[in-house]
Amino acid sequence: MAVDETNRPDPDALLALARKAGRGRLKIFLGASPGVGKTYAMLASGREQRAAGADVVAGLIETHGRRETEALVEGFEVIPRQLIVYRNRAVPEFDLDAALARRPALLLVDELAHTNVPGSRHPKRWMDVKELLAAGIDVWTTLNVQHLDSLNDVVLKITKVRVRETVPDRVFEEADEVVLVDLPPDELLKRLAEGKVYVQETATQAVQSFFKPQNLTALRELALRRTAETVDASLVERMRAGAIEGPWAAGERILALVGPDPLSPFVVRQAKRMADVMDAPWTVISVERPTDVLAEAKRRRLDETLQLAKDLGAETERLVGADIPSEVLRYARRENVTQIVVGRSTGGRIAVLFGRALAQELVRQAADISVHVVTATPEKQERPAARLLPRRLRAWPYLGSAALVGAAVLFGEVIGGNATMPNLSLVFLAAVVGAAVAFGRWPAIVASALSFLAYNFFFIEPIYTLTVAQPHELLALLVFLVVAVLVSTLAGRVRDQARIASDRMRATRRLYDFSRRISGIASLDEVAEAAASDMHGALARNVVILLARDGDIALTGMWPPVDELDAASMAAARWAHEHDEPAGSKTQTLPTAPWLFVPLKTPRARVGVIGISEASDGAPLDPEARSLFDTLAEQTAAAIERASLSREMGAVKAAAETERVRNTLLASISHDFRTPLASILGASTTLIAFGDKMAGTTRADMLTQIKEETEHLDRMVRDLLAITRLEAGGLELRRDWLDLKETANRVAIAARRRWPGRVIDVLAAGAPLVEADATLIEQALSNIVENALRHGGPEARVVLSVREAAGDAVIAVTDDGAGITAEALPHIFEKFASSGARDRRDGGESTGLGLAIAKGIVEAHGGTIQAESPVDGQGGTRLTIRLAKPAETKAS
Repeated sequence: MAVDETNRPDPDALLALARKAGRGRLKIFLGASPGVGKTYAMLASGREQRAAGADVVAGLIETHGRRETEALVEGFEVIPRQLIVYRNRAVPEFDLDAALARRPALLLVDELAHTNVPGSRHPKRWMDVKELLAAGIDVWTTLNVQHLDSLNDVVLKITKVRVRETVPDRVFEEADEVVLVDLPPDELLKRLAEGKVYVQETATQAVQSFFKPQNLTALRELALRRTAETVDASLVERMRAGAIEGPWAAGERILALVGPDPLSPFVVRQAKRMADVMDAPWTVISVERPTDVLAEAKRRRLDETLQLAKDLGAETERLVGADIPSEVLRYARRENVTQIVVGRSTGGRIAVLFGRALAQELVRQAADISVHVVTATPEKQERPAARLLPRRLRAWPYLGSAALVGAAVLFGEVIGGNATMPNLSLVFLAAVVGAAVAFGRWPAIVASALSFLAYNFFFIEPIYTLTVAQPHELLALLVFLVVAVLVSTLAGRVRDQARIASDRMRATRRLYDFSRRISGIASLDEVAEAAASDMHGALARNVVILLARDGDIALTGMWPPVDELDAASMAAARWAHEHDEPAGSKTQTLPTAPWLFVPLKTPRARVGVIGISEASDGAPLDPEARSLFDTLAEQTAAAIERASLSREMGAVKAAAETERVRNTLLASISHDFRTPLASILGASTTLIAFGDKMAGTTRADMLTQIKEETEHLDRMVRDLLAITRLEAGGLELRRDWLDLKETANRVAIAARRRWPGRVIDVLAAGAPLVEADATLIEQALSNIVENALRHGGPEARVVLSVREAAGDAVIAVTDDGAGITAEALPHIFEKFASSGARDRRDGGESTGLGLAIAKGIVEAHGGTIQAESPVDGQGGTRLTIRLAKPAETKAS
């Protein structure tokens, strides 16, 4: 069964209703100013709900000392306020957590625009209300019209008072119900004088500043208008969701229909005048058929008309539809339009006679919408000359059509001479269809006429004349002509539609390729270069991209490459960036510049501008190209924001890692330095106090302890300095010939002295010579040996071996201790890494930097270092260093 598209619910409206499902309903009591009775009206309605059995709770009510309001609060369950300490003072605020825990069916929360005290969960009360709604709690609240964000400047001009607390308009627009609490200015001033709004002194000051009669009248009008707009928007949304056709004349809405004709600017201005008189919103639309291909002049005229409508404050849209009157009325009913403004048709008397004039069709079909037909005086309206043929004629399509007809004649002569064909007209019909498919509508119509004549001349008796002897032959010939023209027209239209569909498919494919290419680029400069290159290929215009840097914009991407822009172009680019509007060629700002600049905007900010050069003939971008340009610009802006966020995330991660390392380093230093410093302090204090009374051996032991702990501190400081130089890339190598056997023995002797009683074996027979920095290699090897001794335990045996393998020097340090866990092994060379061994015996003396320093020194020499645990499947740990020998040593 066919489905009526016009009676389908609007998907966007259904999605909006679906988003509201499961959340609480918001009801706002709106007033023009303080004192009109918003809180009183909310409490009175709440008492009615409570009397009807609803679970109503007073979340927060600001009575301001008004006795009538305080009386209405009595009987409600009131959520106690929480005290938040701010500047040494306890400030009572709304307790959001208590409200969520209580979870009433309806919660009354006064003063939606209130700013919460610092330390609250949300800075604004409307954010608290948003969380309550998300939890499924219905909320009633109060608001003054001057607190709406969009009206802040208007209220300032009216009252000369800047309202500091504002609510985003989207919060007000998302309200399920708005109740206008109105009070005439005279009654409000009377309440003010009676002290029912403020105390007497405050009331006197208020009358002299904010509460002037003219101010109250203006604010009252703002409240009435804003409420009407919200109710009207809610009405349209419900009509769309319920597939209800309009119009419902709850408020006037004006629609102007324009096209490429010279009368359209008159239509726009007439619609603007009507909108001003009726104080109604208005929209300007243009409708194109899928097969329409407008000439450049007409397209330019249509663009200028739509731009005029935007400048006059209208919303504009471009629609596509095969049946223009039906498409216009479908849109009008969906948008609840009550008035349509259209220009008088220029199709002539024939179009009017057959009822196909646009204005006449709208009047005939729009039974419930008023249609205004605009006319213009002859001297102002340019009436285009009637044109039956296309503006530009190319000879070869018509010659091709004639050739196809000639081929049909030749085929008919051959078939006619050798066989009998009952209906030869099908051959000519095939030629007409071929001409339509190959060359388009007009060549096919010409082919229809030529086929009509050729068929009559060559194949209908008497042949070789245009005379028709039999009446039925004449009828058949006329039917053939009609069918041929219809088929040629339809086939030509299908060809045009296929071409347009192919163009749109290529444009869609181009957008997809563009989006896929730039989505994988993380660098801002690369994004700009790629976007400029692709847009140049898509639009055949020069493209430049200037990104915001250091308070200005800088040329970042361009294709083809250019060194710089001229002064006029840079001025237009800066203006577009600063004012968030297009500037340059064919705009109202710096139109002499050879580039059109459009701001690149993201939800966070403007990131720069994109410019496209003028065409060689000065023609502006046609609508399809401009739409493609705008779409590519939006995708470019999104890619630039993604690259910026990626860079910011990298910087944040780097900063976080730096902070983590700094904190770890400070913790490590404070921990590792404490033990030796305590030993030094204790020994030195004892020597100062009792040195002269101690035995010589005891005094010598304490001095030795001070020396060893000082050396330990010195090693830790050297480790910190070494890791700093490694990370800063400031490690300088002093290469010289180095005997690894001597180095291994020195490291072992130093380790035995520091770790007496430990078993350290050196296997260095046949140790090779290498070209390296002796001091650094010894430091790296010492760190590895000390790490093995520290973590292996007192019973562990450490073996230090040096050998040559595959032309390289291989140094291995092996212990038979507890080993390293599989989880910790991949991270053992990282700063502050732990072995993860269950039996850790370092005594808290390790900074966790030794192996990281060793790895940095080895890699600075072009070598490698790796760890394995367990060793040969028997436990323990082995760290292996591989250093390349010099080429001449290998050769020898």
